Amino acid sequence: MSFKTDFVWGAAAASYQVEGAAFEDGKGWSVWDALCRKSGAVFEGHTGDVACDHYHRYADDVRMMREVVGIRAYRLSISWPRVIPAGDGSANEKGLAFYDRLIDALLAANITPYVTFFHWDYPLDLYHRGGWLNPKSPDWFGKYTEVVVARLGDRVKHWMTHNEPQCFLGLGHGVGNHAPGVKMSMRDQLLATHHALIAHGRAVQAIRAKSKQKASIGWAPVGVVKYPATSSARDVEAARAQTFTCERPVWNPLWNNTWFSDPVCLGHYPEDGLKGYGADVPKINPGDMDTIRQPLDFYGVNIYNGHPVRAGDDGKAVDVKRPPGFPYTAMPWPVEPESLYWGPRFIAERYKLPVYVTENGLANADWVALDGKVHDPQRIDFTQRYLRALKRAAADGVDVRGYFHWSIMDNFEWAEGYGRRFGLIHVDYATQRRTPKDSAYWYRTVIENNGANL
Repeated sequence: MSFKTDFVWGAAAASYQVEGAAFEDGKGWSVWDALCRKSGAVFEGHTGDVACDHYHRYADDVRMMREVVGIRAYRLSISWPRVIPAGDGSANEKGLAFYDRLIDALLAANITPYVTFFHWDYPLDLYHRGGWLNPKSPDWFGKYTEVVVARLGDRVKHWMTHNEPQCFLGLGHGVGNHAPGVKMSMRDQLLATHHALIAHGRAVQAIRAKSKQKASIGWAPVGVVKYPATSSARDVEAARAQTFTCERPVWNPLWNNTWFSDPVCLGHYPEDGLKGYGADVPKINPGDMDTIRQPLDFYGVNIYNGHPVRAGDDGKAVDVKRPPGFPYTAMPWPVEPESLYWGPRFIAERYKLPVYVTENGLANADWVALDGKVHDPQRIDFTQRYLRALKRAAADGVDVRGYFHWSIMDNFEWAEGYGRRFGLIHVDYATQRRTPKDSAYWYRTVIENNGANL
């Protein structure tokens, strides 16, 4: 059992979560800048105004990525309002220059950049013009993509369009606990989703048109994983079928794979979703699906956990209740390594694309110990278990191309503020001091051995 020799070992972060400099050098407001100022919206009133101050400290951060952690790839995102402050219109030279410097620093350190266009910091000015509900939103996103690729496409080869649309649409526009923090009708949520999917397609077209080298393009949706409670064929088939249903959890009716990925990868909305959402499904104009379904080079999937199921008497999936005392992370999310075997396997089988795990990790109770170090054995154990499952998937023939640990450093965890720590590197937010955790050094050995020591 081993990973391919060219397996990509990386870590990830997102612009609003690490950059800070929220109002410097011409950057415009994002919906997250606004939500952070809404009373009670974010834990203890935290904001991303400073975050990890990566905007000013990127050079030292890149040095630590290479010299301490040893990653070969870094998944970052671009701040749309930093590049185009109003979201549409003139580009901000200082914002583009920051990403020039960051990309150049990564390449000088032999770290390959994997760039995501949208990791949730939507321009506030565009939100006031209707946001994703506005039928012009795909054009806005396409133009933004063109600006970025025209500037960075001579050095960046690997691109992703959206990160976790199930979150920025379902949680941001339905549940309301993520930016922009609204509770829309199901009809409006689905309309916003349709426009966001068209925007994805426009972005792919823009990358192909503007890149100065052969681009590798994918996206990074949530991986909603149901895994079989046993290895029986009936349980496996039930889990596969349930992973690709368009069920509507009460807490987020958009929490599924197929309403997003079937249009992107197969060119149509799933039949059970069309039936379930019914009259709320938006009008699909001629050419919409052709735009949405652009050829992709890989499928990025963010997987943190899953849920066990078994086949009932009728063969359909039945949830298996977790026993008392089941392990949970500090988020709290269940610890389920099986999800990193079955998730990539099921996704690769259905969509026939190479897979990258673009996010995986855990929130943990980390602090600097009396010896000046950060000991996080739970993160090491968690990651080893999950990587063993991913390694098994690779050994069983799943075309897994890479793994990006979430995250490279502790950062602003959205509505949880700074109350959750996912990083390989500890950040003291008062002093901005970085302290590599034990897991950072451990992950380095995994990378050096290409996972042979798992």
